[in-house]
Amino acid sequence: MKNWYQNLIADYPFLKFLGSRYTLVLIFFLVWMVFLDNYSYFDHRVLNKQINELKDNKKYYKDEIAKDVKSIKNLKNPGETEKYAREKYYMKRDSEDVYIIDIEEDRIKDSILEANR
Repeated sequence: MKNWYQNLIADYPFLKFLGSRYTLVLIFFLVWMVFLDNYSYFDHRVLNKQINELKDNKKYYKDEIAKDVKSIKNLKNPGETEKYAREKYYMKRDSEDVYIIDIEEDRIKDSILEANR
């Protein structure tokens, strides 16, 4: 049994280094830490992706809150409140008639403008 192992080591000298028990323990430890452990490299990658997504969500919601605060400040003005009610909820005065002309191109432009805000 030793004969074939010694012939193999003679042909490939780097196997002597890999056959060391310290090297085998180190390889086992690295495989365990990268693939099998609860805190493995792959689990950390998944968690880092989730953290980045949450940071992006946080930034988005902060921007939305700032936009809403600005809208609320504008709505404290009675003229702005009336304008908002007429545009968004199609409200009218008693003596008025409101005709809504819905053009698809305008809706597309409005949706693009709202998406860019």
